[in-house]
Amino acid sequence: MELFPNASRPSKVGDPNWFTGKVWQDPILAAPAPSRNRSIRERYELGARTAWHSHPLGQTVYIVAGIGLIGTRDAPPQILRPGDTVWIPPGQEHWHGATLGSTLDHISIRETETGFATTWMGHVSDEEYQITPD
Repeated sequence: MELFPNASRPSKVGDPNWFTGKVWQDPILAAPAPSRNRSIRERYELGARTAWHSHPLGQTVYIVAGIGLIGTRDAPPQILRPGDTVWIPPGQEHWHGATLGSTLDHISIRETETGFATTWMGHVSDEEYQITPD
């Protein structure tokens, strides 16, 4: 067993190659093999969002606080609220982030395959981000 006391692992700002706006990332778990779990808490400032990305084994996103958006290539964005859980299937290209009027705090759970958990693509354009949600 390994205990990670609160504040023992510092927050970091998300890489601007993968995010638009400021996103704070707090590690939860990068379990050693044979586990493949990678979990992180992300806090998005107003209007901040991920770039387009996918996960080889899928992703679960649990909304802790704030109001957010999640979009896919084939549908308008959907609104995310506290307590919502989203399952994104393996390989589905998507993005998620805060709205212009609210911050967003979520937990992301994904698994690695051959050492990686995320395939990053281009940034979400302002036009894609501002499509009226379903």
